[in-house]
Amino acid sequence: MNKWMLFLVVLITSAAHAQQPNRAPGSKATAKPVLHGKDWVAITGKPLAATAGAKIFQEGGNAVDAACAMLAATATMWDVLSWGGETQALIYHPKLKKVIAINALGYAPTGATVEFFKSQGMDYPPAFGPLAATTPGTPGGLMTMLAEYGTMSLAEVLAPAMDLAKGYPIEEQTANSIEGSKDKIKEWPYSKKIFLPHLGEEREAPKAGEIFVQEDLFQTLSKLVATEKAALEAGKRRAEAIYAANERFYQGDIAKEIVRATREQGGLFTEADLANWSVKIEEPLAVNYKGIDVYKLQEWTQGPALLQALNILENFDLKSMGYNSAQYTHTVYQAMSMAFADRDFYYSDPAFEPVSPMEGLLSKAYAKERAMQINPNQNDPHIKAGDPYPFQGGTNPFLEILNAEPAQLAQHISREPLTGPTDPYLLEFQSGTTSIQAADKDGWVVSITPSGGWIPAVIAGNTGVGLSQRMQSFVLDKNLNPYNLVEAGKRPRVTLTPSLALKDGKPFLSFAVQGGDSQDQNLLQLFLNVVEFGMNVQEATEAANFNSLQMQSSFGDHAIKPGSLILREDTSPWVRDELEKMGYSMSFWKKTSGPINAIWFDWQHGTLWGGSSDYGDDYGIAW
Repeated sequence: MNKWMLFLVVLITSAAHAQQPNRAPGSKATAKPVLHGKDWVAITGKPLAATAGAKIFQEGGNAVDAACAMLAATATMWDVLSWGGETQALIYHPKLKKVIAINALGYAPTGATVEFFKSQGMDYPPAFGPLAATTPGTPGGLMTMLAEYGTMSLAEVLAPAMDLAKGYPIEEQTANSIEGSKDKIKEWPYSKKIFLPHLGEEREAPKAGEIFVQEDLFQTLSKLVATEKAALEAGKRRAEAIYAANERFYQGDIAKEIVRATREQGGLFTEADLANWSVKIEEPLAVNYKGIDVYKLQEWTQGPALLQALNILENFDLKSMGYNSAQYTHTVYQAMSMAFADRDFYYSDPAFEPVSPMEGLLSKAYAKERAMQINPNQNDPHIKAGDPYPFQGGTNPFLEILNAEPAQLAQHISREPLTGPTDPYLLEFQSGTTSIQAADKDGWVVSITPSGGWIPAVIAGNTGVGLSQRMQSFVLDKNLNPYNLVEAGKRPRVTLTPSLALKDGKPFLSFAVQGGDSQDQNLLQLFLNVVEFGMNVQEATEAANFNSLQMQSSFGDHAIKPGSLILREDTSPWVRDELEKMGYSMSFWKKTSGPINAIWFDWQHGTLWGGSSDYGDDYGIAW
């Protein structure tokens, strides 16, 4: 072959690669294929729930309708959430050409104070039971999204979930979770009635494949649909009829039963708590990373930590370091540790004073200062929150606490080695949540990370509604976070964190993951996999992640493990050696993230690319 023929072959090969959008040349085949869709993509945490979304799309619904159907289905199937949990969403509105944030997180009930929980001998609100519950958020979140941005009726969107409530073949994962939690479940009479149909037998939970029936929940959903129907027959418009159903849940007979049963079991809910709660439609927070606008929910979630990390990492040439090299891993780890230290100290419900200093925390100048503090050769196990106030023209009101922070955190440092993926600390750190991703050909995009009310959950009387466990994300010690102290009517700072990114004003990437405090670590790396290393969306969801535990857990005893790094077991020996020299304590496991779900938008061909990692029950369907 002469040099001109060789040049022609190289040119043709390069052109072929250029025509494969969002793909790394030479990348390996994935365990699951990319989902290619022209009209729509629906992805969530359970195959049956993804089918619910697909059914709604096939019946003519938009991405919001489909996302609401998947939300209802996953809540009914106990996919690490129930109907009494919370819903967080980002929606791209193609007509307005903007991202809209949905805050459907419940708040602390009347009587929930620092003094109350301390009087109970607690260092934090409990992880389980009626005192762990914030007010239900998911029903309101679903009905608000549907009323404001959907096209279908509540009856149409709830139909798949109602079929599931009448009885569906339960999956092994959920069935075994019930069996493993049955001692706790037996503490609550309404939970025992639903979850343990074989009470007194050796196995008291349902078996995998057994038809699991939730008649009480079916009746509750039927009441909502009946209320909508009556409102429509009375001449109400579609949205008004949906809000009539919402009113019945939060102010009518359903609310009364939730309150009665919660208080009967030792909770604090009042009827006013449910009646006064409402969904907030908010402006999201965003930063620009190399021409891509990345959107997260406000600081009542941990989402802005991803934005802070991107701002810090923009000061480094990550691509030249090499994918998951020791230097790359170290740099990203340090940036995440800084961002999460700020999360732990500053983030909270912005509706309450003091208000988190988000202008300073998200400023590029603050990020540059933080980037300069990174030692390129050594992990810093003493990273603490920075002071963003000078970057928004203010003075830090908690400087004395901030400077004393290492001493205050000492009691939360855990040096116990991890025993593996089922280590109790890690199960708390990475617990909870599912994710929902939906997009359609008309430009609607929905990213949701609903959660709360996971097994073992307290069932609220005869409603079939499992209550949230989100109160545990508050703190009772102002030295840990003076912004996130528990207070009636206040929302706790949660780990739940959907993501959307736009490029050139159009949707670029929609992504979310389950996994507690590890969520924004996994999502940060997914984003960098696509943007810096050219992976397609399925490659990016399956790619090796690493996880830092150098931050306060949002669950249990809120422990922190400085210098602790979880890597995939196929990490090369030389990377391990370099990281060990940098001061890291490493664990190596087969899987290093929760199931990641994402949609990438191929504007060149006008198609949708769906990705769902090869871990867990998460599943997607496209057309």
